[in-house]
Amino acid sequence: MKAVVIHAPHDLRVDEIEPQPLGASGVRVRIGAGGICGSDLHYYHNGGFGTVRLKQPMILGHEIAGTVVEVGADVRKVQVGQTVAVNPSRPCEACDYCRRGMQNHCLDMRFYGSAMRFPHVDGGFREQLVCTEEQAVPVAGNVSVSEAAFAEPLSVALHAAGRAGPLLGAKVLIAGSGPIGVLIAAVARRAGAATIVVTDVLEAPLEFARSVGADETVNVALRPGDLDRHQGVKGTFDVVFEASGNGAVMADAMRLLRPRGVLVCVGQGGEAALAISTIVTKEIELRGAFRFHEEFRTAVSFLGDRLIDVGPLLTAVVDADDAREAFELASDKARSMKVQLRF
Repeated sequence: MKAVVIHAPHDLRVDEIEPQPLGASGVRVRIGAGGICGSDLHYYHNGGFGTVRLKQPMILGHEIAGTVVEVGADVRKVQVGQTVAVNPSRPCEACDYCRRGMQNHCLDMRFYGSAMRFPHVDGGFREQLVCTEEQAVPVAGNVSVSEAAFAEPLSVALHAAGRAGPLLGAKVLIAGSGPIGVLIAAVARRAGAATIVVTDVLEAPLEFARSVGADETVNVALRPGDLDRHQGVKGTFDVVFEASGNGAVMADAMRLLRPRGVLVCVGQGGEAALAISTIVTKEIELRGAFRFHEEFRTAVSFLGDRLIDVGPLLTAVVDADDAREAFELASDKARSMKVQLRF
């Protein structure tokens, strides 16, 4: 069967691979849609990010959904024919962090399409995937396979919002209008934020932020001074989400946060020189947000109940045979928000 495999930077191939064995507890899913994520693009362009580097060919992809075509003898919760969103996170459930309910920090995590460990964990950009029944989460009948593939990025946004604390009545700034930033805006709107401001360096992504309910969008490349009116005396934002992956944004967020405001770092990458005196004197809370766990099933529920509409974020669905063209399109933020592969 076919799989989309990264061999080296810009060496993306559609390879033939052997099907995985099912096993008594396995669920075989025919993948219908796979969203190209920022981390997939890092592997494609740079061979990794930070200290995570590609050391061997690896199947990419972790935003995946499809149809159950076979189940093992011990599987009880999933049935053949169901459409499922596949949770790419497989914690060990045995380490100290898993036992404490912090599975996103599992010491023996197997996350699809990740080179964090060696041998790498192959991802879901393949015609068929065998996962556990806990990973295969059935979606409501009104949810398409393309919508179901948004469960993973929506989970990231839900986890980030949870790290911020209550958003009801809050004034929120989201730096970065990529898929995660836009989904955070949608989640913040659903959570009752009073004001949502989204920034980016391109105009096209900001249109998507407005489509999910952002009250104000600012192109900081064209209008760098537009945020000044939100500074006030000591800052006016209750929460800032850094979702751009640009460390320099964090330094600017300090002046815009009110005393005891919360800065949530979601984007990975970049270094930042932070004014510790500002953190101290304004009592700013700096919080990271890494992946997700229980939020995956919440995301699937939100999609089924139509609490979050991901449809407007889907730019294109491209056949997996044309994966290179899909990755180039996904890399152009002026032309795309979310590009999915079709298998």
